[in-house]
Amino acid sequence: MSFLDFFRRKKVEDEAARRSRLLLTGRIAEGSVLDITCDDSGTPTHIFFTYSIHDVDYEASQTLTQEQRGRQQTYAPGANITVRYDPHRPGNSVVV
Repeated sequence: MSFLDFFRRKKVEDEAARRSRLLLTGRIAEGSVLDITCDDSGTPTHIFFTYSIHDVDYEASQTLTQEQRGRQQTYAPGANITVRYDPHRPGNSVVV
């Protein structure tokens, strides 16, 4: 790595690449569902959740995938969930 590499802009990672990277290499933590939003038919589309890493609480939200929407009982408010997060940036997370 050259000295000038420190000053170059990093490539912006798109959402699909970020999600697949976290699912493969992210660390696992336990989280809790705070709230969900549903579409007109009552299917959850968006989840709001919280998790704690080294005594620091994080809150995040995520749009659910089609596969996750089929498991709507898993994402009821107050339910425990599994979260994968980036150990270098713990605020960067995804619900499994």
